[in-house]
Amino acid sequence: MRDFGYLAGLEEELMPRFIPGLKLSSLFYSEAVKPILDNNFPQSRYSAALIGWGSEVLGFDTSLSSDHHWGPRVLLFLREDDYPELSNKISAKLTEKLPYKFKGYSTNFSEPEPNGVRHPVTITSGPVNHMVNIYTVRGFVSARLGVDIEHDISIKSWLTFPQQRLLELTAGQVFHDGLGELNKLRRKLSYYPKDIWLYMLAAQWTRISQEEAFVGRTGELGDELGSRIVAARTVRELIKLAFLMERQYTPYNKWLGSAFNKLKISKKLGSPLKRVLSAENWKSRERWLSESYVIIARQHNALKITSPMRAEVTNYFERPYKVIHGDQFAAAIKKVIRSREVKSLRTDIGSIDQFTDSTNVIEDRQLCERLQIAYN
Repeated sequence: MRDFGYLAGLEEELMPRFIPGLKLSSLFYSEAVKPILDNNFPQSRYSAALIGWGSEVLGFDTSLSSDHHWGPRVLLFLREDDYPELSNKISAKLTEKLPYKFKGYSTNFSEPEPNGVRHPVTITSGPVNHMVNIYTVRGFVSARLGVDIEHDISIKSWLTFPQQRLLELTAGQVFHDGLGELNKLRRKLSYYPKDIWLYMLAAQWTRISQEEAFVGRTGELGDELGSRIVAARTVRELIKLAFLMERQYTPYNKWLGSAFNKLKISKKLGSPLKRVLSAENWKSRERWLSESYVIIARQHNALKITSPMRAEVTNYFERPYKVIHGDQFAAAIKKVIRSREVKSLRTDIGSIDQFTDSTNVIEDRQLCERLQIAYN
């Protein structure tokens, strides 16, 4: 018999009121999943969370998100010793006991498509094909990052972890950490070790330096399209630099602007960056980029990781294009790196997100691992 007591008074709606997925999953765990676990597996230790994939983990979901792989769902984590015996039993009990709807949303989902995506499917009888996924913490991290989290993380592993993956593991919410492992994991992955961070900061300033004169050069040739393209690329690089400066993982492109708006510096930097993108000519574009450069240079000085740098734009050598000379910032940062291993890295390419823009690359864990050869 299914227990629908906790759903008393819940109205069945064709169009349920949107509840942000993180909140929906928190309620689903506390009101639906936890009582079933308490009643049927009272001695079992576990952790429960919503981390990993999904716009709701990052807090960017809307009602449109509910069309696929979204809804009442939870990730459960068991001890290594308990997983072989309990994972299937817990899943089967949830299949038997979970309600067909929670807060108006189906708890039943389709079988996974080839890409793993599942869709909500409303049913009124039979077993619930739920999305309470069960893992061990060690196995989950291995699948997402390709490392054994019980060991130290190497410098090259840090550099070939896509930031989106790191963000997925440190965002979201832990509802219950009975194992004491999830919160420990999230602290360990909270951000890059200092010298790796410095290396990535230097690499990001290098990227900016490589194209900062091109907005003017292309514009002077009458290539407004080319000038706009370079300006948009530079805006993106400045935004990624802002994430590094605030020690926040950068999400992939779909959420880049939304996440940038949550950074402290966005209040100062957001307006000139928008003006860069809306400028009608290269002179105006250069003017607003110059203002952006000054803001980001002052932010660098506020970090106090190097001696104060010149926070004003000047000509690009003998050419009349206004630049901040990102290479000088990169050189100053590299001087304060202490780790011999970081200093010995062969290139200034930075992390995997900095030297590739291919979604296919950063979504392929094994390929990310093989790309560690780039630092040899």
